[in-house]
Amino acid sequence: MKIQIQNGTIIDPAAGTEERKDVFIAAGRIVGLGQAPADFHAAKVIDASGLHIAPGFVDLSARLREPGFEHKATLESEMAAAMAGGVTSLVCPPDTDPTLDEPGLVEMLKFRAQKLHLAHVYPLGALTVGLKGETITEMVELTEAGCVGFSQADNPIVDTRTLQRALQYATTYGYTVWLRPQDAYMSKGGVAASGAVASRLGLSGVPAAAETIALHTIFELMRVTGARVHLSHLSSAAGVGLVRAAKAEGLAVSCDVTINHVHLTDIDIGYFDAQFRLDPPLRQQRDREAIRAGLADGTIDAICSDHTPLDDDEKLLPFAEATPGATGLELLLSLTVKWAHEANVPLAKALARITSAPADVLKLPAGRIATGAIADLCVFDAAGAWRVDPQKLKSQGRNTPFLGYELPARVRATVVGGHVAYESR
Repeated sequence: MKIQIQNGTIIDPAAGTEERKDVFIAAGRIVGLGQAPADFHAAKVIDASGLHIAPGFVDLSARLREPGFEHKATLESEMAAAMAGGVTSLVCPPDTDPTLDEPGLVEMLKFRAQKLHLAHVYPLGALTVGLKGETITEMVELTEAGCVGFSQADNPIVDTRTLQRALQYATTYGYTVWLRPQDAYMSKGGVAASGAVASRLGLSGVPAAAETIALHTIFELMRVTGARVHLSHLSSAAGVGLVRAAKAEGLAVSCDVTINHVHLTDIDIGYFDAQFRLDPPLRQQRDREAIRAGLADGTIDAICSDHTPLDDDEKLLPFAEATPGATGLELLLSLTVKWAHEANVPLAKALARITSAPADVLKLPAGRIATGAIADLCVFDAAGAWRVDPQKLKSQGRNTPFLGYELPARVRATVVGGHVAYESR
């Protein structure tokens, strides 16, 4: 279908530019910017007057709950949530049931996703069989099936020799290993960040050292093996400092933070509100400010939603017993724009953290607007406010610490591969 998006302001985060131009789409690609190609006749016109046109968002962590957890969410519901949030590419962690440690499972997930003709799904394969941290998976076969990297999700590898061998295997073939920097013993049993709030509430703490000890181990193994590593979900000021030093040293490392940690601190737990039960736990204000500074100076490459839809029953429990996680696909844009406003960061620079930068982590030709590029786009109203109403979310998971918040930026249309996958009413 030939589509014209007219009268909108194109925002190109990779170039840091904003320019009012029409976008012309045909055969799934952008065929013109500003000037229509010869003999172009649009079958559909989207009026973007007063709106921004951005590259489709790239989310580095979104659980789709298939296979195995369809009672929490389905591929259909979460892909609909992605479209409502303008997310056109997303990375799926391997902690499904069964685990994504067999090529057939990966192929099935990608086939199911492609049949929906919505967001592009990029699975992470399990680094070890069953995520048990013992036997390394067949990474070559998993890559051929469609995996873009290998991860333990939130399950740390206790045996450092196993981790070293996994990094050596990945390095041989040029694969990226995705790791949560979390020491298994330092974090064991913890439900909140160590500090005054956890002590006052009587909650078991997870010290920042759980992150930094793991980071020291990972960086030392990277020096030994030459591996390329992506660090998922940094949470501490000390962790951000270590990553900054590792990048200055020249290690092949990238990292992300969750959008929740860009905004929230342990104080937000309040009176044991289980909606704020997250993993990693929310830390102190100095950690949040270090995360924001790291995003602004490029130490932190990307912001992810860490989308984790849950049953209502999993949050209707005492704080320490509740399942950690929050839905986030539909909030990623709005919370990124909110951060940009609060931190006085230019909109294009802020959006780079959910477009071109995560695309670079994945080495994908995405997150940019250019003639000839795949037409993955989001049309949004930067000034449009909306209230987070759980009943209006597309995701099957209604769990988010931002319930009731009024947020900026509303998605008006999402285009994936040249077809309109979502339009707001």
